[in-house]
Amino acid sequence: MVAAIALTLAPAWALAQSTLDERILDIREQSRFVPDKALAQLQKLQPELPAASTYTRAEFLTQMSATRMRLGQNDVALEAADQVIAFGKSLHDEAIIAKGMLAKTYVLFAQADIDAAHRLAFEAEKLALTTRDNALKVQATITAGQTYAEQGNFPSALQRLQHAVEMARLPAGDRISLVAALNALAKLHTQMKEYDNAAETLAELLGETEKLNSPGRMAMAKNTEYGLAIDSGQPQRALRVLQENLVLERKMGAERMVGVTLVNLSDSYLKQHDFARAVQYAQESLLSAQKTSDKSTEATARLNLGQAYLGMGRLEEGKKQYELGLARYEQENNKPDLQVALREYGEALERAGDLRGAVAAYHRERDISNELFEKRRQQAMLELQEKYEGEKKQRQIELLSHENLVKGAEIDNRRLQQRVWWLLALVFALAAAVVGLLYRKVRHTNAQLEVKNLELKAQSTLDPLTSLYNRRHFQDFMRSLNTQQRSDDIVGALFLLDVDHFKHINDNYGHAAGDAVLKMIAENLRIALRETDMIVRWGGEEFLAFLPAIPRHGVDEIARRILLSISSQSLKYQEQQISVNVSVGFSPFPLIPGGEPLPWERAVNLVDMALYLAKAHGRNRAYGVRGFENFHLTSMDVIEQDLERAWRSGFVDLSVVLGGEPGAHPPTPTEHDNVVSIRQAARQH
Repeated sequence: MVAAIALTLAPAWALAQSTLDERILDIREQSRFVPDKALAQLQKLQPELPAASTYTRAEFLTQMSATRMRLGQNDVALEAADQVIAFGKSLHDEAIIAKGMLAKTYVLFAQADIDAAHRLAFEAEKLALTTRDNALKVQATITAGQTYAEQGNFPSALQRLQHAVEMARLPAGDRISLVAALNALAKLHTQMKEYDNAAETLAELLGETEKLNSPGRMAMAKNTEYGLAIDSGQPQRALRVLQENLVLERKMGAERMVGVTLVNLSDSYLKQHDFARAVQYAQESLLSAQKTSDKSTEATARLNLGQAYLGMGRLEEGKKQYELGLARYEQENNKPDLQVALREYGEALERAGDLRGAVAAYHRERDISNELFEKRRQQAMLELQEKYEGEKKQRQIELLSHENLVKGAEIDNRRLQQRVWWLLALVFALAAAVVGLLYRKVRHTNAQLEVKNLELKAQSTLDPLTSLYNRRHFQDFMRSLNTQQRSDDIVGALFLLDVDHFKHINDNYGHAAGDAVLKMIAENLRIALRETDMIVRWGGEEFLAFLPAIPRHGVDEIARRILLSISSQSLKYQEQQISVNVSVGFSPFPLIPGGEPLPWERAVNLVDMALYLAKAHGRNRAYGVRGFENFHLTSMDVIEQDLERAWRSGFVDLSVVLGGEPGAHPPTPTEHDNVVSIRQAARQH
């Protein structure tokens, strides 16, 4: 009788449990788009939890953490995530522990604790991959891939996200996991400027999302389409996608997504210089983000609002909003986005006429650029070293294996000698053949090792885009250079170039056009300078040239030659003619203030300051530091704090070389009217 009752009740319990799991799954999707409604639904389910399975209770707490986080209640969200981890540890259930660790990762990121979030993401992935929960494996692998992308490690990010897509396509996979993996992969391809791969992945993403019949998921896919359109130079497509998304998100009541779309609309109108509409959408986005406590969207809205105000001439309001937005990026320690924001800030201030503020913003951006460059260089060297060590160990294993074969052959030979004397000659012949083969194999292996070493050396000294020397090679060269001056008439020289309005080229023609411009400039520099001169890709759109020995009176002439050799050329790209100018800072080398040669690092810094003067005073020109005067009345620290003030005070002798019009032919060697001594001009006035 008892057994009969149990059999009768079991299907009903299983049906109720299945229904509860399905309702939590529905709430999980709802939480992404309307978290306030999702929270109310979760609270209604709480009375049913005591009778639920352990996995269902863990999933409930996980969704409670995610929903609280999306509502900006990060402390409560973090507490719920810790409860999931503790619950999993009490049950020794690695799947539940990994689920809680992922939930905590997302909350830490929302709290701008980026380093802790990255560490926990990798721990969660490692644990999740030991479980049988395929959806959890896909989610953890996606999170690890996005973490690598945030660190700038794109090869590892690509490997993780491609693996996530493969796992989601398995028979054990599900369409929601596949859509999430495709969405992350499409964004990564866009970030890596692999626009064809991004378009192919996006097409599959839109097709799979359509099958889900989920307006929220379709809105997320459309946001990815917007990112691809804006980065690949399709502004009209990007604007159309945003306007469609705004209607869809407002119909859903997804306020958090509405805030993101509004800030993207503001950015689109900024690119069209429609500042009034940019202000309107930025203000709407700011209000929406404040409702949902979305700090990242609020920071971006403030940046757009500040840039629009600066474009309208409202200088103080613009600077205030910009600084508020930058503060959030600094809190998140989001160096790549902060670098882009500071560059745009400097350009906006320059257009608004605040040259001092623009120079300060450019200096802040330069500090971050140097820091990121050094991190990427160290990371690349570590990866190359790991690759080299792996190949070295593999070669050692192969050699040991060959040695074991040789020893085995020798043992067999001895046995054969003892048993069959008449086969002795044949055995020695075979042994000699084996040794010869092994010798040729070792020679071949050594040759391959030498080729690999040459490839490694080339990768460590050359820039992959332009095939010029990279910054690391230049730094190593300068450390070993003897900086003693040869004579008063023969000197070295440093030239630092920056492409004018390079961001406009990327925005108007696409990043592929920007890469083509950089390669064109590199080729022009090879033509304009000598084979003995060192030309360096300094970073981004900057180039450096070091000329070891030229006449002192010819330094200005070389600056003029560099300006005109670039401005006289134009690049034909997709039926468009792109004209390019550069600004240049230069000086003879070594510089000798007060009788003591200036270290090369400080000389480059001084040339960099001269470059910024060229930028601030109109671009398409070169500013040169000829030397110093009255140095006993000042110091290098004072001069380096403000080069322009030092010149006006009579401590620095500057010259300016004016560039020609874009597309003009270089003048003959006698046409030097575009070289002006700033010291002489200042004294005349």
